Amino acid sequence: MTAKNEVQLADLRCLCDPSMFGFETTADVEPLDQVIGQERAVQAITFGLEMQSSGYHIFVTGPEGTGKTTIVQEIVRKAARKLPTPPDWVMINNFKDEYRPRSLPLPSGQAVRFAKSLNRLVSDLKIRLPKTFQADPFREKVNEIQKRYGDQKREQFESLDRSAREKQLKVEKTPSGYQTVPMNGEEPFSQEAFEKLTDQQRAAIEETVQAFQDEIQAAMREVSRINQAQQKEIQQFAGESARFVVKSRLDLIRENYRDQEQVIQFLDEMQEDMVDNVGLFLPQQQGDNDSEVPPETMELSLNRYRVNVLEDRNGLEGAPVVFEPNPTYQNVFGRIEKKAFMGTLVTDFTMVQSGSLLQANGGFLILEVESVLTHPQVWESLKRALQNKRLFIEDMTRDMGLGTASLRPEPVELDVKVILLGGYEPFQILQNYDSKFNKIFKVRADFDYEVARNDETVRLYAQFIARVCRDGGLLPFTADGVAAVVEYGEKAIDSKNKLSLRFGSVVAVIKEADYWAKKEDSERVTSAHVVKAFTEHRFRYNLYEEKIHENYVDDTIMIDVAGEAVGQVNALAVYQMGEIAFGRPSRITAETYMGKPGVVNIEREAKLSGSTHDKGVMILSGYLGRTFAQRYPLNLSISLTFEQSYSGVDGDSASSTELYAILSSLSGIPIRQGIAVTGSVNQKGQVQAIGGVNQKIEGFFDVCRSKGLAGGQGVMIPAANVKNLMLKKSVIAAVEKGEFTIWQVATVEEGIEILTGMSAGAPDAEGNFPQDTVYGRVQKKLETYLKHSLKLKKAGETFDN
Repeated sequence: MTAKNEVQLADLRCLCDPSMFGFETTADVEPLDQVIGQERAVQAITFGLEMQSSGYHIFVTGPEGTGKTTIVQEIVRKAARKLPTPPDWVMINNFKDEYRPRSLPLPSGQAVRFAKSLNRLVSDLKIRLPKTFQADPFREKVNEIQKRYGDQKREQFESLDRSAREKQLKVEKTPSGYQTVPMNGEEPFSQEAFEKLTDQQRAAIEETVQAFQDEIQAAMREVSRINQAQQKEIQQFAGESARFVVKSRLDLIRENYRDQEQVIQFLDEMQEDMVDNVGLFLPQQQGDNDSEVPPETMELSLNRYRVNVLEDRNGLEGAPVVFEPNPTYQNVFGRIEKKAFMGTLVTDFTMVQSGSLLQANGGFLILEVESVLTHPQVWESLKRALQNKRLFIEDMTRDMGLGTASLRPEPVELDVKVILLGGYEPFQILQNYDSKFNKIFKVRADFDYEVARNDETVRLYAQFIARVCRDGGLLPFTADGVAAVVEYGEKAIDSKNKLSLRFGSVVAVIKEADYWAKKEDSERVTSAHVVKAFTEHRFRYNLYEEKIHENYVDDTIMIDVAGEAVGQVNALAVYQMGEIAFGRPSRITAETYMGKPGVVNIEREAKLSGSTHDKGVMILSGYLGRTFAQRYPLNLSISLTFEQSYSGVDGDSASSTELYAILSSLSGIPIRQGIAVTGSVNQKGQVQAIGGVNQKIEGFFDVCRSKGLAGGQGVMIPAANVKNLMLKKSVIAAVEKGEFTIWQVATVEEGIEILTGMSAGAPDAEGNFPQDTVYGRVQKKLETYLKHSLKLKKAGETFDN
């Protein structure tokens, strides 16, 4: 075991010196007004926002907790403030087709004003029009028309009476019409007198009556024509009177919108419809119950002249920015509501409501892709709307065959930039399996989870803390408190050269440290409060960790942390329980014997091994063959297992540990049990980096401390992982006292020498290793297996394992 492999004390943790900040508390620091370490993402988002060509919508990817949502909203809002405010949107009646209402843009801030002006118009006309029709000039004109046409009708009846008298007839009006009665002098014929007449006389009278009926019919047709002419003239006069009133009121509204061609056209159409349906504004005549219409129905009929405000931009500066947290179809595209009326469901354009897509029209819409994809209809409709630049507000129940006849508003012209937030997995799925995705979302902004640690980023961290304190009303942090947060950011990313950009967890530590400072009635947050926050947070979550640790203390899980054993090595694994990750050792044993060449992976045979672990085990065969089977074949069987492992095993970080156990078993050289090992290995014997190195070291340290630190204990890690060391201070203190050691190795040969205290050995020109080395003893054991195998074959026996 060589000192050169020991990791130096200074490399076990990167400390942040509070003196570098030059301030007493963050109250003296300018809060952060920029984004830390996301230059690539910010540049991509800015490009996408400024690119006006079709299809340049933005997909933002990155791990959870990196502040994607907050940062994107800040960038988008900043860009939106520089843009013009888009128009308001209202929905109006289509007087040509009430089932196809139209959407109308209005200058920003005028939608509510326009709607109120038409509401006042309707209310005003309900008063003015009845007064107009009840006024003396109107009634006199109507009476004059009625008198004129009445004179014409009277002349028709008088002419008919004269003609009847000349023919000795009389015309009488009955409920069923006009009846012709023959006259006997001054009196109508009685039945007796009529029967006394001769047949010729009666036939002559009947012929005269029949002929006169044609005159009556002609007269009635003329009277009907006169009535129609009278009604037409009255209606025309009433229409002119109504048009005068309506136009005079509408002209006041037209004056405010004379530059809005669509508004003027709508007002012109409304004027003609009001004139044609002036009866809607008049009170009903009492007493005619059959024709009486309920007031509710009359009020609903007047809705045709109202305005439905879909979007009002009043008070908005710049373009709208909308974040839709619940992207259901109705929330994104709008809805058509219905209400019960007289036993049925009714709707009209006033019950149409806008969704977030229309709310963001002229600006930006931010959506979380995972939420969108849970509603397939939303995703397909969103793509269609963005491609066609048209928004349809539709009744989904009708399309599904579940609803009654409903509205189908005309589409709205759409000009919106959509920003999707999501992880890598949905992005890859959409990119690979949705042919339209890349045509619509041409811009990808990728958020990083780490940034290089240097003086500049450390200072930005301090400004970030100052901003969180300012925005959250938290106590200021002292310089050493900031330094503790910086060290937390390093540990969270498992690197001395990086800082975490997962600001969600960093903000949680800041807020919890503030809580503990206030509990102590402190006026500022120090490093002690930050450590307290981290410790208490872990305490709340680490019950499972403690339960597992108890199994090591009471020997339920057998682990030796002292002494030596052949073919037995302590491996290290990481457990992940929600937000908490912790390391714990696991014993690996290897048994070697004669038989078919190969490695028996007991975990795989028991179907407890993952594919990555299987790969790591198979690599061992490659290394053994490369090192020991260049001149003769291996006649060797190997049995490997994780002892007391009853759940799944995956990952290749134990492959070097398994190789050490095999080499120990073959050589018969014991391995020091006070050393735990982690690291993957390739076929050339190089030890490769692994994840969770800090948790693994700390986990084994906790077990050693509980069982008794006797010195000479420690962990052997890949040399490539030294840069990731951010160990807790109790481990560093033990290393400083010589009770615990961290070794770094780059090759299997270096590792076996540390574990056994014996040289691995180097082959000579013929491939032979010195006998007093680990590999020399392995080679000797393999030669022995081969010789025994050949003897058995010569004796005619077979050896099959």
